[in-house]
Amino acid sequence: MDRIQQAVILAAGEGQRLRPFTASKPKVMIPIAGKPILGYVIEAAAQNGIRKITIVVGYRKEQVIDCFGAGEQYDVEITYVDQRQQLGTAHALKQAKGTVSGTFLALSGDNIIEANTISDIVKATPNTILVKEQDNVSKYGVIKAQDGVVTSIVEKPKEAISPLVNTGIYAFHDDIFDVIGQETDLTTVLRDMIAAGRQVGACFATGAWLDVVYPWDILKLNDMALSRISPATGGTIESGVGIKGLVSIGKGSIVRSNSYIVGPVTVGENCEIGPGICILPSTSIGDNVCLAPFSLISNSIIADGVEIGPGSILHDSIVDRGTRIKGHLVTQSEETEIRVEDEYHRVHIGAMIGEHCSIGGNAVTAAGVIIGNRSKIRPLKFLEGCIPDESLVI
Repeated sequence: MDRIQQAVILAAGEGQRLRPFTASKPKVMIPIAGKPILGYVIEAAAQNGIRKITIVVGYRKEQVIDCFGAGEQYDVEITYVDQRQQLGTAHALKQAKGTVSGTFLALSGDNIIEANTISDIVKATPNTILVKEQDNVSKYGVIKAQDGVVTSIVEKPKEAISPLVNTGIYAFHDDIFDVIGQETDLTTVLRDMIAAGRQVGACFATGAWLDVVYPWDILKLNDMALSRISPATGGTIESGVGIKGLVSIGKGSIVRSNSYIVGPVTVGENCEIGPGICILPSTSIGDNVCLAPFSLISNSIIADGVEIGPGSILHDSIVDRGTRIKGHLVTQSEETEIRVEDEYHRVHIGAMIGEHCSIGGNAVTAAGVIIGNRSKIRPLKFLEGCIPDESLVI
């Protein structure tokens, strides 16, 4: 069997359970270790010899197109098709009809994968699902397979009937577009194929596969991605700076005296760090970030254009792009219960702060606080719960 050399990547969805971080950008554009999630998928495909890629876009599509263009930076050829209504995965895939021929790979654009994750399925026959063992299968489509053949697919079972989950990565032949018909969901299409006696194969993934469903998943993905970065120093490191472990510092960035960075950590381009800053493991700093003196940040994501005032302490937190924080912010971090839509989750998390917020000095956030985009917080406030977009806290 020849290797698959073309792919369709589904990247049209919003990801409502990830708000506030998807209110103004698609799920696939959430930055992980300084790079959009979709970038990892394209890289993995390119490293497996896939050069022709169709990306199905929809929600905030212009951000995807502006970022990835024609694919030159990845040495691939990218074509875009528009899913105007996000009706389901089968409907999304069908939008790519006519852009691929023969056997192709179908992938979700919102999962972190590596080249070896798909190294076997690029050699698979059509109608094959990439499956992965997971400890908690309750939020996935669960696969039962025998001798490499899928016997059933059960969506989000209450009981763990199998440790195998559907990764949303498939090998298909272009006749799948006719099989889909008017169906909107790929899982239903595959179930119908099995019921009709068509063989659906199971290919077992050994490489990384991590999906992001809830805001706190972003930190898990960031931690995994950072563990694979290459050390680099593209900026200026002043005397008296301590750097330990995997640390990447982008071009034009300055790390001021007496700062201490313990990797894995990535710092983007044109940042100003310190003096006297402490950045601890699993932290990702975007481009054009300013961290004022004597702040401590650990296991956090600080997006592009963020300014954090002096003496701030952030643990297990996410601060989206363009937010301005005055001095002495403290984000408390501990296990807490968070409601997302009608679901309740117990997670260990700090603060989740949307984009273009303004937070006054000496604020304190309770564990699990969600601060909506463009909110303005006056000084000396204690913040908890879920604060809607464009709130004014006085």
